Amino acid sequence: MENSQNRIKIKETIIVEGKYDKIRLSPLFDANIIELGGFQIYNNKDRLDLIRRIAEKNGIIIVTDSDSAGFRLRHYLSSAIPKENIKNVFIPDVFGKEKRKIRPGKENLIGVEGMTTEVLLDAFKKAGIDPKSESGERKAPLTKAYLYELGLSGGTGSSELRRKLCEYYNLPKMLSANSLAEILPIITDGDELLSAIEKIKNE
Repeated sequence: MENSQNRIKIKETIIVEGKYDKIRLSPLFDANIIELGGFQIYNNKDRLDLIRRIAEKNGIIIVTDSDSAGFRLRHYLSSAIPKENIKNVFIPDVFGKEKRKIRPGKENLIGVEGMTTEVLLDAFKKAGIDPKSESGERKAPLTKAYLYELGLSGGTGSSELRRKLCEYYNLPKMLSANSLAEILPIITDGDELLSAIEKIKNE
């Protein structure tokens, strides 16, 4: 059990899928945390309007599971809210099940509620939200042209290279090219990225 007195202060509102995710993050972060209620958000216009207003005022941080359902919810919110008001936190693919469940989910991936504190804090840091400060500084994403130049988008084998790069940096394998373009400048620099890609290609 984490010490709630050492919670990290975050100005943005954290958006999670359900109540168990909120319970998991509450001891770690001194922040407003809102549940989507899973796919119920699709039919809850009032909740979506609330999230829009909050995002416009202070910004939001989306934290969903790394399975396909989590990505669908993330994309739904991203299509309804201006990109500049959103920060995305991606948890890695960890196989298994949460302790409270009898059996794992369809994709055999542990969700936000089952992540260790170390993994969660690392995921926030990779999103540019430094635990040592109130909030991380947003860095400019990589351009589409540069992604193409690196072989990460638009070319033969680009999707497989992206998947392997996500594994290399412990990111969910379903990460899109656009999402990868946002997170890479935060977690690595140009030389290290080129070195990582070269290493992957030579394996």
